[in-house]
Amino acid sequence: MLQSIRDNSQGLIAKIIIGFIIGLMALFGAESIVGGLFGANKAASVNGEDITEQELAVSLQNLMASLGARVADFDEQLLRDVALQQLIEDKLLMQAADNAGMVISPVSIDREIVNTPQFQIGGRFDQDLARRTMAAQGFSAQAYRAAVAKQMTMGQLVNAYSATAFVTEADIARLAALEMQSRDFRFVSIPLGTRTLGEAIAQDELQAYYDSNAAQFTEEEQVSIQYVLLDKNDIFNEVEIDESRVRARYDEQRAAAVSDIERRASHILLEIGSGQTQDQVVAQAAEIKQRLDAGEEFGALAREFSVDTFSAEEDGDIGYTNGAIFPGPVEQALLALEVGQVSDPVVSEFGVHLVKLTEYQAQEFPEYEELSERIARDLKTAQVDQLYFSRLETLANLAFETFDLQAISEDLGLEIRESDFFGRSGGSDIVTSNPTVLTQAFSADILEDDMNSDVIELSADSAAVIRLREHRPSAVRPLEEVRAEIAVLLRTQKEQQKAAEVGQQLLSALESGADASDIMTAEVLSWDQRQNVRRNQFDLNTEIIRNVFAMPTPESADQPVRQGFSLTNGAFVVVELQSVNAGSIEQMPEEARQQLATAMLDNQGRLTFDAMLAQLRTSATIR
Repeated sequence: MLQSIRDNSQGLIAKIIIGFIIGLMALFGAESIVGGLFGANKAASVNGEDITEQELAVSLQNLMASLGARVADFDEQLLRDVALQQLIEDKLLMQAADNAGMVISPVSIDREIVNTPQFQIGGRFDQDLARRTMAAQGFSAQAYRAAVAKQMTMGQLVNAYSATAFVTEADIARLAALEMQSRDFRFVSIPLGTRTLGEAIAQDELQAYYDSNAAQFTEEEQVSIQYVLLDKNDIFNEVEIDESRVRARYDEQRAAAVSDIERRASHILLEIGSGQTQDQVVAQAAEIKQRLDAGEEFGALAREFSVDTFSAEEDGDIGYTNGAIFPGPVEQALLALEVGQVSDPVVSEFGVHLVKLTEYQAQEFPEYEELSERIARDLKTAQVDQLYFSRLETLANLAFETFDLQAISEDLGLEIRESDFFGRSGGSDIVTSNPTVLTQAFSADILEDDMNSDVIELSADSAAVIRLREHRPSAVRPLEEVRAEIAVLLRTQKEQQKAAEVGQQLLSALESGADASDIMTAEVLSWDQRQNVRRNQFDLNTEIIRNVFAMPTPESADQPVRQGFSLTNGAFVVVELQSVNAGSIEQMPEEARQQLATAMLDNQGRLTFDAMLAQLRTSATIR
């Protein structure tokens, strides 16, 4: 069937259809076409607000990216459900924040963006870098601001609930006492040995174990693939950048930076609304300006009048701008100010500002020697990217048009490589551990139709095309091949059973008050006495400690509590708990007390928030 599709795709009608689709994409953009087809579909509704399939697709993509190479281990429907539940929770939180009247000021959003390390060069905000980074993440500037506002609003709601949690001194003291509790006990460990060495393992036992545990001896389905790898790093070695291009780019950047001046500002923001007209608010700002001119402190008046409470706490400081960070009217006002001066009232879409210029720094542009290496690297990266994407397109065309990897290898100069055998859980290298490679390697196109795969992007810098080299179906190994393995397993089980029998004999003797020395001597065993052992002690097997601290407190010193249990290594342990020593908060170091109190407070905060979220879910209408 696939071959028929490929043959027909060369026909005149197919070319007309493809040309029509390309024309639509050129006129309206691929996103608008896909969005028109799928964007209107609703994945869910939360209190009447829709979650679209497009939103779910983005959430699912982010979830899969966070899981990395192990996506193949998960059910696709499970991943979809997880992504959808996250969107529902976000929608509930945003609705709760809106109902509570929570807002984030535009200035706070700007400050959050300006202070984002990803957008900074040398500790200072770089507008071009910010736009490029946003675009690389699939955001426009407006969409990124909206996403930041959403995250800050939800964070405000989370903090509002989690910050209400508290723990009492009594709670801390009670948990500290439990943490500092210690126990006195003795134990004997009965290891595996050669107690059953003379007992033969019967053929019917081997056969029965083999028949009952076939999955244990089943080799998973495996494949070995051939592939070609297009790697951007290999292209880097091909590209050389002439110094004249570096010099020309430096001159461009220097000329563009001549007017790059950074200003730091403070403001007092008055809100228009709540029964006040713009003229009235401007008049109020003018009165505040008169008080400033009369000598009153800017910071004091900012704390008194500014609706931007976040900046008011910092004497009105709103940070640095290169001329494009603040609203246009504010930027224009700053141009006319000297350091220390305050503007007349300035009207913007956010209200009425009084703006003060607090710092003025003209940027000194570095010398050519300081920047030449970075510029050369940037030019080389741009050229490598161009070559890479051009070859990636060629790779995609050849993968579709050819029926082996030879033509791709010859055309693009890529080596045909072979992998080791791997199963559906993946191999250990970048190719065979990739989720998309695993999906395609075990697809019908590869296994049954002997086709090349589509181009598989392994990372932002590499892509591959694969095809089948050899397929090994799943099969149960024959009994003769695994006989020795089964014999070892059965022998281990018998030894574990014998060790447990010895342990039970010892326990019975101790409980009855009989002399257990004969058993101890015969098995070459001895007691290990421990005093004041705590829960987090590291010089003793953690399984023993866990079991000891699960035992009840002895009623008296002459009535120890005894218990036997098997360890994961097969040994059987008999414990005699002699006493439990109460702990107290005074025994705990101060630093540990603080850590315990912080952990308890964090836990209570999470519980408070979880309860709030559960209530939102219970009372919501979710479809």
